[in-house]
Amino acid sequence: MKKFVPVIVALAVAYFVVVQDNFQEPANSTAFLAVDEAAQIGGSTTSLVSGRQAQGSGTVTRVLPDDNDGSRHQRFILQLASGRTLLVAHNIDLAPRVAGIRPGDKVDFYGEFESNPQGGVIHWTHHDPNGQHVGGWLKHKGRTYQ
Repeated sequence: MKKFVPVIVALAVAYFVVVQDNFQEPANSTAFLAVDEAAQIGGSTTSLVSGRQAQGSGTVTRVLPDDNDGSRHQRFILQLASGRTLLVAHNIDLAPRVAGIRPGDKVDFYGEFESNPQGGVIHWTHHDPNGQHVGGWLKHKGRTYQ
């Protein structure tokens, strides 16, 4: 049995190295702190790197009609504490629709940020059925949608 302990330890270390390398957490996992900081110092969200996972929260200012071109997306605008706004595009073909969302509601999010001149978009707020992308989520009134 003692002969197998180093092998098991080596396999465990190798597993965690591979998992860590494949996990797509960005070097700057506080991308939305960076969005708020950019707003405070007069910067622009277009200077941020798109395609980064980001987590934060905001208040719904507007609920938009669903986008039904291709994959269906529930859409709404969130305002961050800095005043910056983001479009949330939540894929309702892969995750449940956020129920009863209204202006004034607080929503926590974890998804992929894409920059645009209006402030940015959060998408990938759901699991990846192919297991190739980091899963995201939305939290609204104590329920998690993923």
